[in-house]
Amino acid sequence: MDYAAPLVPGVLLRRYKRFLADVRLDDGREVVAHCPNTGSMRAVNVPGCRVWLSPSDDPRRKLAWTWELIELPRPEGGVDLASVHTGRANRIVEEALVAGTVEALAGAGTLKREARVEGAGRRRARLDFRLDGEAGATTFVEVKQVTLREDDGHGYFPDAVSERGRRHLETLATLAAEGHRAVLLFCVAHEGIRSVAPAGHLDPAYAEALRRVAGEGVEVMARTCRFRREAGRPVAVSLGEALPVELERRYR
Repeated sequence: MDYAAPLVPGVLLRRYKRFLADVRLDDGREVVAHCPNTGSMRAVNVPGCRVWLSPSDDPRRKLAWTWELIELPRPEGGVDLASVHTGRANRIVEEALVAGTVEALAGAGTLKREARVEGAGRRRARLDFRLDGEAGATTFVEVKQVTLREDDGHGYFPDAVSERGRRHLETLATLAAEGHRAVLLFCVAHEGIRSVAPAGHLDPAYAEALRRVAGEGVEVMARTCRFRREAGRPVAVSLGEALPVELERRYR
């Protein structure tokens, strides 16, 4: 996924009211940016860190800036990029699915976004993708962006209690029981994360549900994000290599 316009650097001053962030641009201007992340943003809402904003000249928009990325310091020196824009994850994964670069899902079939899931005995739900293959084979894929890197160096999901996320797990388990292929795909949008585990320390119910549905036929996989830079500026991001999912890992 290429960023539509050159990203503009600045320093995060604060995030507030969930959807707003104050940023001081490198040219000295202080601007209000849209924060496209409704979660807690635990470990990626760090005032004083360098951030990257995408500009817009659309007169219909209330805010001309969108917060895209943050640079987080590594304990050993240097920085890792992390995406705070949760809406980018689906596009990154979709590009990889269409290109066939998710090996475990290559050839699974034609892709449909925002797949409705309805039927007898099931709650109405919507999952991110449905892949329709030959002979009626169907694969459902739900994407979750991971950016929480705890101080033990591992990645965790979710970063706060997620009833919606748990409902998605139940939907996937029901589909697997009906004979469909059901996949939970963690899109790891933080360069410093090298494995993913359920965040039982933040949402015990989700962690328990994830371990259970993984034993009921739901496939759980994770892929890293690969950021491309030109002259130090992030210009694109794509889905990278597979990462381990450690279902039994506990944080402290």
